[in-house]
Amino acid sequence: MARENLGNGFLHHGVATPVSNHRGTVATDDGNGRNIVLLWLFDHRGGYALLEIDAHTGQSRQIPMPFDPGGDCPFASILSSRNRYYTHFNNHFCEYDPDKGEFTFHAETVPQMTMGMTEDDNGRIWSATYPNSAVACYDPTQREFRDYGSVYGQNWRQYQRFVAADEAGWVYFAVGNTASQIVALKPDSGEALPLLQEAARGQGTAYVYRDEDGAVYGLPLAGTEDGDTWLRLYEGQAEPVGTHSKRRPKAIITASQSLFHRDFPDGEQLVECDTVDKRLVVDGVDGQRRELGFDYSSEGAHLMGLAAASDATICGGTAFPMRFFQYDPGADEWTNRASFGQWNTVRAHQDRFFVGGYTGGFLLEWDPAQPWVETTKAGGPEQNPRWWRETAQTINRPHCLRVTADGRYVLLGGTPGYGYTGGGLLIWDRQTAAGNLLEHTDMVPEQAPMSLLELADGALLVGSTVAPGTGGEQKASLAELFTVDIPSGAVIWRAPLLDDVQSYHDLYAGPEGLVFGFADGHRFFVFDPVARRLLQQGDVQQRLGTTNGQQGPRIFVRGPAEETFVLLQRGIARIYDDGAGAEPRFRLDLVAESPVPVGPGGDLLDGRIYFGSGSHLYSWEVTSS
Repeated sequence: MARENLGNGFLHHGVATPVSNHRGTVATDDGNGRNIVLLWLFDHRGGYALLEIDAHTGQSRQIPMPFDPGGDCPFASILSSRNRYYTHFNNHFCEYDPDKGEFTFHAETVPQMTMGMTEDDNGRIWSATYPNSAVACYDPTQREFRDYGSVYGQNWRQYQRFVAADEAGWVYFAVGNTASQIVALKPDSGEALPLLQEAARGQGTAYVYRDEDGAVYGLPLAGTEDGDTWLRLYEGQAEPVGTHSKRRPKAIITASQSLFHRDFPDGEQLVECDTVDKRLVVDGVDGQRRELGFDYSSEGAHLMGLAAASDATICGGTAFPMRFFQYDPGADEWTNRASFGQWNTVRAHQDRFFVGGYTGGFLLEWDPAQPWVETTKAGGPEQNPRWWRETAQTINRPHCLRVTADGRYVLLGGTPGYGYTGGGLLIWDRQTAAGNLLEHTDMVPEQAPMSLLELADGALLVGSTVAPGTGGEQKASLAELFTVDIPSGAVIWRAPLLDDVQSYHDLYAGPEGLVFGFADGHRFFVFDPVARRLLQQGDVQQRLGTTNGQQGPRIFVRGPAEETFVLLQRGIARIYDDGAGAEPRFRLDLVAESPVPVGPGGDLLDGRIYFGSGSHLYSWEVTSS
């Protein structure tokens, strides 16, 4: 793809991963005996369309969603007994009828997206939604829709992965992840009853399923199926039954975004539906395998972050699908490969490239000069990138990654696992290939590292966030700065530097040992780490807008003449030093208005600052300022 000159020093380099991801795939037919595959398409815009593929020819139809996806996407869906395909996201419930080849119903709801769906014995479709346990119901026979709103409140965002209805019509959904719960809903009145006593609630999610005997069975904690804590749920009552080995789940075609239903009505089997290679594989009833190509349009997967590698390329990762990308500016060429997980935050050091990834808070080390060898958790020197360590639940979603100046230590921090509060910091020693994993209780309780910077004296400065892990409960109200002795992991000093701050998003080494930082995306500050004193602060939002963002944002970029640039959503700013006598000393001015919103940052290569926007890669020539 030839680069495109956008003017004012900006270039567009193309889409890093020009394909989409499925968010639920089902094998069915079109009502006339013709086998088809239905899947929800997801790219950086969200769940933008349903794709229908003819399982005999590969011919495809792409049907846009009947509402704006708004960046949201399906997290659950269901193929009903009447052969209708449903999902619910971005505050909209919808029905697709493959017999008619069109969306036949949609309705706006309270926020936001379903985490679990089911069908009751009367054919009604039920949806339980994140983040506040709202419930919606659609009766396709009467074409009646009811939005019950939120029926169960907590002070954290709730996941409802399992939903079931008993033969009497009561609906039950399991709640996670901070504290489990099972909620029973009486459809006529909308009365909702939490069924677990507080003492029975555990860290994680509860579990429910519909049995062939007409009842629903549940557990206070999913994953304990072999235990003796089973509950029989019927007409809103919970009866302990001890063990429950004779389980006969009613067949309902529903699951999370990973739903992949293989069985066609005539006995054929869907083996593969690959949206990256655009390949469909079906096993026929005659034992013959069909391999078909199909097509669809996509605006590409969203970029998670990028950095300049030692081979003079720009590299990083995209999400959904999880892919590695490499752009060679000299040749104007792209390389795209399957990656190990989601590359949340990346950083180069000398001849190596490091990755902090989700899920599991894993650490990878890549040598761009050597052949690419697929990564597995088995590790081993033959891998490239090499898998070193996983840190879940302490770190599940990495946000910050640094390498010490001498190259000995790799430092990785982030928020914890689903439903947990307080993240960790991994201090990985490359000499010994061993790591010291600090818990939040070793640093600042109930908080997590969000930004890192090695100071001139060798200590590590950490900026925290009060954000919990996904679906967790926020317990702290004020983020802090603190310093850590890297070899020992001991906290040397800590303090809440700024008032009313939730997250210190990025830290950067300024002149004379000073530290530049951004908090909450719009508060710029200057900190003296020796005197441990705030020298300057100011809110730039009204004048300049907010900084770029992502799970590992990389807001600051060092220029070719040691200038300091800042990536803002509206463009690129520069920090000017007006001298020690000036008040304030450091001034931020916008030097280039971007033609696109500036997203994941950001690195310098051959005089250009590279950044992402949605699924696209852009750059700006520093000398044009």
